[in-house]
Amino acid sequence: MPVLPAAHPLLPSSTAIGLKSRSHIEWIPLILAVLASALLMTGNGDQWLADQLYRWQGGQWALKDAWWTSQVIHKGGRNLTWAAALLVMFALLRSRLDSRWRPLGRPLLYLLLAVGLSTGLIALLKTWTHMDCPWDLQRYGGLRPFISLFQTRPLLLGHAACFPAGHAGSGYAWVALFFFMREIRPQWRWPTLLIALALGAVFGVAQQLRGAHFLSHDLWSLAISWTVASTLSLWMLDSAPAAAATRLPVVALEEAA
Repeated sequence: MPVLPAAHPLLPSSTAIGLKSRSHIEWIPLILAVLASALLMTGNGDQWLADQLYRWQGGQWALKDAWWTSQVIHKGGRNLTWAAALLVMFALLRSRLDSRWRPLGRPLLYLLLAVGLSTGLIALLKTWTHMDCPWDLQRYGGLRPFISLFQTRPLLLGHAACFPAGHAGSGYAWVALFFFMREIRPQWRWPTLLIALALGAVFGVAQQLRGAHFLSHDLWSLAISWTVASTLSLWMLDSAPAAAATRLPVVALEEAA
């Protein structure tokens, strides 16, 4: 019976299982992000950094409606992430229709769920936390006083939805590519992780320059995205049933050959 070569482009790498970390090291980025954001929020680091950006722009958010921040990075970035999600959906559909792609079905489903759950959870938290954007605060020319995350918000101030950072989160949600690539092409896991981190950072910095978010808002989005991605990978990719489900199509392909 012919055996497919190990380098077949649509099959998970045979070394992937050995690279799956079952230790607690995957929680280190979450812990660091939470600690850093806590220091920023309690030590006025958020305000200090926003003060520098606000002063640099001449005591206003001059870049709030700038073409490259509002159109290219904000709207264009949002379209980019939607396009990427659609590509994953099409690939997942193909894995259901094309036997050569079938081994990618579970990893692709994981990637789609991780990105969707991360962005969805961030959007949900924004409706619960009721924190203002910097551009709404009196300190930066707005009308509202600063209310911290754990302070009770007066009803007279109305609704606010700026924490965590949604746009940065739409970039950071793709840290799930690290676990996706670890499953199918381990040598690509670090480059794709760096791409996701860079994307989230660019989105986040642009929003900070516009006065839309503090730095801690972005770090919380990163922490949420990493937590969702790493936790979901334990269930969908690292578990024994998941590994078996991934191997079954490989056996079928070998028999067909």
